[in-house]
Amino acid sequence: SLQMDLSTWEDMANGTSVKEFVLLGFPGTWHFRVSLVVVFALMYSLTLIGNASIIVLVRMNRNLHTPMYFFLCNLSFLEIWYTTGVVPKAIGVMLGTSQTISFSVCILQLFFLLSLGSTECFLLSVMAYDRYLAICYPLRYSSLMNSVLSAQLVLSSWLGGFLSIALLAFLTSRLTFCGPDVINHFLCDIDSCLALSCSDTWPVELATFLVSIIVVMASCVVTLVSYIYIISSILRIQSVSGRKKAFSTCSAHLSVVTIWYGSAMFLYVKPSAQNSLDLNKLVNTFNTVATPLLNPFIYTLRNKEVKQALRQAFQKK
Repeated sequence: SLQMDLSTWEDMANGTSVKEFVLLGFPGTWHFRVSLVVVFALMYSLTLIGNASIIVLVRMNRNLHTPMYFFLCNLSFLEIWYTTGVVPKAIGVMLGTSQTISFSVCILQLFFLLSLGSTECFLLSVMAYDRYLAICYPLRYSSLMNSVLSAQLVLSSWLGGFLSIALLAFLTSRLTFCGPDVINHFLCDIDSCLALSCSDTWPVELATFLVSIIVVMASCVVTLVSYIYIISSILRIQSVSGRKKAFSTCSAHLSVVTIWYGSAMFLYVKPSAQNSLDLNKLVNTFNTVATPLLNPFIYTLRNKEVKQALRQAFQKK
């Protein structure tokens, strides 16, 4: 142990720190990894098709040019990039064709994914606020949520998402790595970097905790408060059909929110980063591969307007 500490200290003194990492991915037999690659590739293709279809459908259909669908397009656009930041590299890792990742690319991937994840938190809370206005103030909705406000809210979500992670990525890039250089994951995440670093990690751990509290918790509170008002408003509606209609406009969003925040809180809102990396890997897979795939289906299957637009598009063809 003392010898290892000495060699670590010498490495730091000589400045010979790790310049690239090896991503483990999912260890297992070749057949297991190939079958995982097939699943990942299939889900990735469906995610791209599903989310791109929503964007095209909204663009082409005049009836869908409303704030709600403008937010949905932004969410779909985000999901395309979010899953693209993970899956192609993960497939390379599992096939063994590109298992190494340079330190700078690792930090870039980490920044990109966490920024998009934070943007998604903000976007989902904006969408909850939009549903709150639509259900609690139906007559004043179009004047309250106009195109200018919806554009401002979307821009704030994107800016807030990327700015909130900038300091975190900077602090992580300042960490020293003297070896080992193997990351037990298919992507670069904060926990793996903290586990491998030989320098003091408390500033990064503190920043991760504070950023996740601000991003996840703040957006979650906005979403929660919006839904408390929405549900109490729905319960006051006299007719059963009216209640059903009001609930159907926000049920899809509620499903997406529950899935997203559940996994985000597990991954990021915790005082220490050194918990089970294998469990993190599993939740990350769900978060980065399954959720972007589920979103378009949840929104289209539970939405009459989107179904109608789809039907019209196919009839035209």
